Amino acid sequence: MSVQSQIVVRTVTALQPLGWLERAWHDIRVSPGTSFAHGAALSLFGGLMVLVAYGRFWVLAGAFSGFLLVAPVLATGLYAMSRALERGEPVGPAAVWRVWLSFDRRLMSFGLLLALAGTGWVMTSAALITLFAPAPVASPIDFLRVVVADTNGWLFEAWLALGGLLAAPVFASSVVALPLLVDREVRVLDAVLASWRVVIDNPVPMAVWAALVLGFTLLGLCSLLLGLVFVIPMLGHASWYAYRDLLDASALPEAQR
Repeated sequence: MSVQSQIVVRTVTALQPLGWLERAWHDIRVSPGTSFAHGAALSLFGGLMVLVAYGRFWVLAGAFSGFLLVAPVLATGLYAMSRALERGEPVGPAAVWRVWLSFDRRLMSFGLLLALAGTGWVMTSAALITLFAPAPVASPIDFLRVVVADTNGWLFEAWLALGGLLAAPVFASSVVALPLLVDREVRVLDAVLASWRVVIDNPVPMAVWAALVLGFTLLGLCSLLLGLVFVIPMLGHASWYAYRDLLDASALPEAQR
């Protein structure tokens, strides 16, 4: 029997993602310290990137693109916490340490793939802006002035469209793949294929979920990264419940965490 035949994809309603956010806040209330510690760590990491790359626009853009794509890998501790709560097991730093200490080749391979996707986007974006911008772009202010505020050109619209085109397959490949890898012994390829099946069978709910993830992430970034303290644990725990509602992988062996 193939692995895919052992993974059952469920269909959900368009507004089910809102329920995932509600259940995420329940997990945060149970263990707020460990949950918010994840957000604080990623917020601090983002702040350090700004300090190091400030004034080098493409380095900063690359760092943040990689950061946003690899963040789901860094949130595996949050998946492990929700998994432990679901099982009635103790939740806290110990549950997080277990998943980090057991960080296997599958998770590292997936994180590397996401990092490569982020690097590819930055290089493509840099080439587009460098070739077609009416003036040099060397800082975030230059990007806002030359690209975003240019009402006579098409470059900003093309940049957004290209970003969406590249982001869509990354989202489809990862929306439930990482929680599945944390929960079950399954190959990265099978986890990615299961994630694509979820998106194909639930296009509207997945569009709603993608919009929520993007919206909350932008709020976190636009609040001088402080909002990430709250956004990261909320989206991390919610991603676990997305996986639980969208897939039944109980036929596969459990991952030992």
